Amino acid sequence: MRPVQLFDVVSVSYTATLPSGEVIESAPAEKPLTLAIGSGRILKAVEASLLGMEAGQTKTVHIQPEDAFGPYLQTLVQEVPRTAFAGRVDPRPGMLLSLAMEKDGATHQVPATVLAAGNETVTVDYNHPLAGRVITYTVTLHAIGN
Repeated sequence: MRPVQLFDVVSVSYTATLPSGEVIESAPAEKPLTLAIGSGRILKAVEASLLGMEAGQTKTVHIQPEDAFGPYLQTLVQEVPRTAFAGRVDPRPGMLLSLAMEKDGATHQVPATVLAAGNETVTVDYNHPLAGRVITYTVTLHAIGN
């Protein structure tokens, strides 16, 4: 049996968890995920952990924030005037909204989580919900194909 190499097509199952044990994503063994190593279908650090594995092996890897969804940046927590939502939505803490944000002279729609909603302003967090979190993947390699 040969080990996984770059560009191999593999069949894997995995469970991704937070330090609390909360499962955030999984591909069960009954329905394994088929992907080409290097395709970017899963986190690059998880793909890299598959290199050298052989069919039937299981590995647990701890993916640091910089290799997952990035560090948590306080600068991405911003106050938005409540008037920006007038007539469209009544923001409440915990809501996930799609908001327009200026970057490099262009407007982009980005997800934001409402942290607080006051009478005059709404505090939104543009960080990915998993930013700053270590994610543990337990990965089983089922097959190496072509």
